[in-house]
Amino acid sequence: MTGPVTTYLELGLALGRHVEGLVDAYYGPAELAERAAAAPLVPPADLVRRATELLESIDAGDAEDGEALDDTRRRWLRAQAKGLRTTARVLAGEQLGYAEEVEACYGVAPRRQDEEVFAAAHRRLDEVLPGSGPVADRYIAWRESQAVPVDRLEGAIRSLADDLRQRTSSMFGLPAGEQVDFELVTNQPWAGFNYYLGGLRSRVAVNTDLPVLSTSLAHLVAHEAYPGHHTEHSRKEVGLVRSRRLLEETIFLVGTPQCLLAEGLADLGLEVVMGQRPESAVADHLRPLGVPYDAEVVAAVATAGEDLGYVRANAAFMLHADGVDPEAVVDYLARWSLLPRPRAQKSVSFLLDPTWRAYITCYIEGFRLCRRFVAGQPERFGRLITEQLVPEDLAA
Repeated sequence: MTGPVTTYLELGLALGRHVEGLVDAYYGPAELAERAAAAPLVPPADLVRRATELLESIDAGDAEDGEALDDTRRRWLRAQAKGLRTTARVLAGEQLGYAEEVEACYGVAPRRQDEEVFAAAHRRLDEVLPGSGPVADRYIAWRESQAVPVDRLEGAIRSLADDLRQRTSSMFGLPAGEQVDFELVTNQPWAGFNYYLGGLRSRVAVNTDLPVLSTSLAHLVAHEAYPGHHTEHSRKEVGLVRSRRLLEETIFLVGTPQCLLAEGLADLGLEVVMGQRPESAVADHLRPLGVPYDAEVVAAVATAGEDLGYVRANAAFMLHADGVDPEAVVDYLARWSLLPRPRAQKSVSFLLDPTWRAYITCYIEGFRLCRRFVAGQPERFGRLITEQLVPEDLAA
C-alpha cells in the first residue's frame, strides 16, 4: 500500500498517539494500526512536515497503488489533510488564534452571536413556560422535572431506537447485519458518544453524570444511532469501503471537516425522520413507561429556545479567544442558556477538554450548514450519509 490514502491513514494514526480521542474510529488495515502503535512517537514538527508532503502529493495527483484518485476523493482528502496539519501545528507549539484554528480544522469560520438573540429567546420562553416567576427559575425547574428515572432509561432508549431504526430503514435503507448496542456510563465530558467498531457495529454510550432529560432523549438516540452516526458509518462502510475500496473512510478523525458534517447531519436526523415537530411521536414511547413528557409544552419550549444553542459558541470564544476565567464562563452559560450551574459546569468542561476545545463548531455550524443543504428534502440527507462531501459542497 503506497500513495496519499495510505499516508493519510498513517498520519491520522500517528497524530492519534499524541491526542487522546483524535482517532474516533478505525477499522482499516490492521497492519497500519499495529505499526503505528509499536512505533516511537513521531515529533509534532515531523507530523507537520508529513502533512504538508501529503497535501503536495494530493495536489500533484499522485496515485494510490497505481490507481488515480478522482476529483471527489482528492478534494475530500485535501480537506482532511489540512485539518490534520492544523492539529500537528498546534502540537508543535505554533500559536493559532481560536477562529483561525477552527476554520483550518473544520472548513468553516466560527461566529459569535449577538446577546439580543438570546434575550429574545428568553422572552419567547417566558410566554410558553408553565408557572410564574423569573424565566430562568421556571425553565430550570421545568427541564429538571423532565428527568428520566434511571431504571426506565434503557427501556426508553430501546423503544425510541427501534422506532428510529425502522423509520431510517424505510427512508434510506440500512445494511443487513448492522447493530447498535447501548450502555450507560459516567465520568465523561459529553452526553452521548458513538463508538463505531467496524463490521457495521456501534457501541453507543449514554452519560448519566447528570440526569438524562426526556426532552432531549430522542434527539440523543437519533444523533448517535438512527439516522445519525451509526447510520452514516455503516452505510459508508458498505457503500464506500466494501464496494469501492475507499480506505480513507475507515478512519474517523477529530479536527477535520468529516466531523463537521457528521455532527451536523446527526443533529438534523430526528427532524428528518420524524418531522420538524416529533414530540407527539416521542410521547408515544415515553408515556407508557411513566416518563414525564408533555408533548405540547416540549414543542413550544423547543421552538422558543432554539437560538440558545448558540450561547456555546460565545462561551468558546470567551475561553479560547478572550481568555475569560472559566468560572465566569460558567456564569455566562448559566445566565444565557438558562442552565443550572452543574450543567453549565459540564458544558465548560467539554469546551476546556484539549481534544474537544474547537469541536463545538461542528454542532453549531455543522447543523446550520446541513439543515440549509437538506432544505426539507430527504434525498439530500441521503447524500450526507452516503457520499464523500466537504463543507464547500453544502455551501454551494
